[in-house]
Order: sequence, then C-alpha cells, then structure tokens
Amino acid sequence: MSRGKKLDLFIGADIDDSWAEIQSPRKSIISNEIIESSSHQLFFSKEKRKGKIVTLVGEFHMQKDDCAAILKILKKKLGCGGTYKDNFMEFQGELKDKIRPLLIHEGFKFKSKH
Repeated sequence: MSRGKKLDLFIGADIDDSWAEIQSPRKSIISNEIIESSSHQLFFSKEKRKGKIVTLVGEFHMQKDDCAAILKILKKKLGCGGTYKDNFMEFQGELKDKIRPLLIHEGFKFKSKH
C-alpha cells in the first residue's frame, strides 16, 4: 500500500524590513466644493450595522466644523448618537421622519421622494 507523496507545507511568517500598507480605493469621491445649505440636495439611506439600524443623511458639501455643529444640535434634539463620516451624517436608529423637519428648519432641501 502506497502512502502517496509527502506534502511540503510551510507555516510561519515571512519577516522583512518593509511594511506593506493595503490601500483600497474609496467607494465614492469626496468633493471639496462648499455649497450653502439651501443648495443641498440631501437624501436618506438606511443600513444595518452589527444588527442595528443606522440612518444616513447626506451628502453635505460644507466645512467639517459646520457639519459637526449641526450634528451636535440634531443629536441633542433627537436624543440619539451619531457621527459625521465621508460627508454623511450617521444616526443610530431609524429616524428619517424625525430628522427631515429639523433639517428643513435649518434650511436644507431634499431630493424628491426622499
């Protein structure tokens, strides 16, 4: 009875002096153009992250400090958590119906059917 060929396996790490940084391309292009709040065309998106619902609102074309100030006001009024990433505001929970009137009051506009 033949046992077959012996497998040549190498398990371990290859240690070099250089580090390799993995760079993946961005999914979207971030524009640096600053637009006033009345010219924005915002839309809603809903995602699930770790089993929880997250509401995304965007895309904002403003200074990061201005968006952070608006986000702070909205989080305080809504009583929820949130963050600002890649020109989108992310809110914890399904808050589309509560966020829309607050942003309209701040002078923002939405795309139709959003």
